Amino acid sequence: MQQLIYFFQKFKYFLFFLLLQLIALILTFNNLNFHKSKFVNSANSVTGGLYSKASNISEYWNLKPENKLLSEENNRLKNLLEKNISISFNSDSTVIDSLIYKQRYTYTSAKIINNNYSKQFNFLTINKGKNQGIGREMAIINSKGIIGFTDNISNNYARVQSILNKNSTINARLKHSNYFGTLGWDGKDYNIVQLSDIPRQAPLKVGDTIETGGKSTIFPEGILIGTISKINKGNSADNKVDVTLFNDMSNLGYIYVVKNLHKDEIKLLETQNE
Repeated sequence: MQQLIYFFQKFKYFLFFLLLQLIALILTFNNLNFHKSKFVNSANSVTGGLYSKASNISEYWNLKPENKLLSEENNRLKNLLEKNISISFNSDSTVIDSLIYKQRYTYTSAKIINNNYSKQFNFLTINKGKNQGIGREMAIINSKGIIGFTDNISNNYARVQSILNKNSTINARLKHSNYFGTLGWDGKDYNIVQLSDIPRQAPLKVGDTIETGGKSTIFPEGILIGTISKINKGNSADNKVDVTLFNDMSNLGYIYVVKNLHKDEIKLLETQNE
């Protein structure tokens, strides 16, 4: 105890200086947007590097499920080719010109190197960033369905806001139907999300497939989400259903980042009258 007191007495001025420096840095990052942005990007790069090293170690033990996912993805691509959808490959990016949905997207492969699913506001980290053409508000999907969308970007990494985030709202619909609603998460079960604002006249039944509605500039139309597991009919004018996800959000690996090449044009058109 005496040695501890002696230590503080000997270095009291230096410790006081460090305290003042820390307070100054906190005030700078909290009040100046430019410095705050630089700090966040630098933090993303550092934590992204650490996550990448940890992910490389654990990746070896997950070869079997990853091979299964690759097999499923190959099957999906073959089905797309059977539907006469033009696909062109360029390194790790894929451009799909869909004759079904009249839209054009680029798909960039990436890997999740950090994943949270047990909090109220969950985020993931992927190993692609600005240098690889990744920007904000790009869809994150895999062969089983949607995962989230990009939220914050550094040079070589990106943070993804998961669908398991209470702030996430996604346009979704009944498959083979024009009835749509808003997909969200109540923060309880990481396997189940909620679809609300569905009209009461919509023909709902347990087991129906839910997919993206395409009424946003982030997610393409028709990306799988899950199946209805519970229908909550109340006295209001709309219904709310529980949707069991196709994806196991606790076990994610390789993904695709989807860029809508028409997003800027659509947003410009929609804001002209404003």
